[in-house]
Amino acid sequence: MPIETTATVVAEVPDDAELLAVPYAADLSPGVELPLPVSGLLAHYEAKGEAGEIVEVPVARAGGVGRVLLYGVGDGSPKALRTAAAGLTRRARGRDTLTVVPPDADLAPFVEAALLAAYTFRIGGAGRKPVRELVFAGADEERVRRAETVARAVALARDLANTPSSVKNPAWLAERAAESGLPVKVWDEEELRAEGFGGILAVGRGSVSPPRLIQLSYTPEGPADRHVVLVGKGITFDSGGLSLKPTANMKFQKTDMAGGAVVIAVLGALAALKAPVRVTGLIAAAENMPSGTSQRPSDVITHYGGRTVEVLNTDAEGRLVLADALAYADARLDPDAVVDIATLTGAITVALGRNVGAVYSSDDLLAKQLVEAGQAADDRLWRMPLIEDYTPALESSVADLANVETGNTFGAGSITAALFLREFAGERPWAHLDIAGVGRSTVDEGVLTKGATGFGVRLLLEWLATG
Repeated sequence: MPIETTATVVAEVPDDAELLAVPYAADLSPGVELPLPVSGLLAHYEAKGEAGEIVEVPVARAGGVGRVLLYGVGDGSPKALRTAAAGLTRRARGRDTLTVVPPDADLAPFVEAALLAAYTFRIGGAGRKPVRELVFAGADEERVRRAETVARAVALARDLANTPSSVKNPAWLAERAAESGLPVKVWDEEELRAEGFGGILAVGRGSVSPPRLIQLSYTPEGPADRHVVLVGKGITFDSGGLSLKPTANMKFQKTDMAGGAVVIAVLGALAALKAPVRVTGLIAAAENMPSGTSQRPSDVITHYGGRTVEVLNTDAEGRLVLADALAYADARLDPDAVVDIATLTGAITVALGRNVGAVYSSDDLLAKQLVEAGQAADDRLWRMPLIEDYTPALESSVADLANVETGNTFGAGSITAALFLREFAGERPWAHLDIAGVGRSTVDEGVLTKGATGFGVRLLLEWLATG
């Protein structure tokens, strides 16, 4: 479901605001004049002005008692603003309205965080409801709406990934993509076979839900300064196939299409943000299931464009569907740059944990742009190396490539997966975002809710919409 909390902008603080949030500075002075001894109250509660610090004070209101939330914003950095905003929204859960006087600082991270902290995914009436309305007093309307667009795009990506796999399958994902209102093209099973998308077909063979390749297209109103292709992994459930996952790992695999969800959400937000770049989104969608028709370890498949791959592990399926989409983008779409995003390897979680995503790239400038966009948007990336000495891990005795290494000579599973994808991206600038560690949260804290995070939406919109 979309974020249930609405965002409203008013010129001044309403006199009847029952729950009012006001920032205070490090010197304990409030951001607006209040009929309260603010400095004395903050001193009494030993407030320090740190981001996320909240002092709640009762005040008289006509017919009852209102509340003022005095909140600290720390050093006013984007990180501090996000912490402060998320804390306010969480404090106001279950309330009708929270009126907020924003700090005199960058509005975008504050509004984004306030809305994202209100995100919840509920089936039925479970859980405590978020605050119904956030009223931003004295804020710039255009900046609030821009931040709201980004936050709702993140929420859409979370919704798609959080939806149970009993509901979503590749055809369902194609239907959701079509709801973006953008031009869409969908390859069904017969069309995939006719055009030679062997990787997507092989991964989807074991499921009763046939695979799809989904293409979305965004063209700016004015001249486009470049053409970018985004490729998302859309495995709507990953059992591992015949290389079956253990139960502990399998129960979270409804989110294995998080990369595809990000691509759908990003494409849908570009028009509202007036992004000056032409963008094509490709989502390679399949359900990886064990059955009598599943691909087998040792099968050889032929990808789009003719390259053959020996499948040594059917649980390394994400790279197989992405390879088809990357090869198609290189051969048919002629982009200036290609970026793929996928919950690809458990190995990257070991390397970087659950707070930082990985970027691999064949192009230094592209890598730098993505890292900087991630830093600005709070989807942090760390550039990982494409170590050429590890390329023998992809060798097969019977095909052009193997999808995983035989044995443990090289290890480095995330690096070898990226090297595999590079084989299909062509010579143009390419980057691979491995979001397996950051695509799902285990905590309900700050802007995150347990489940899908929507990681990648903010950084890609920052990169595409700001140039």
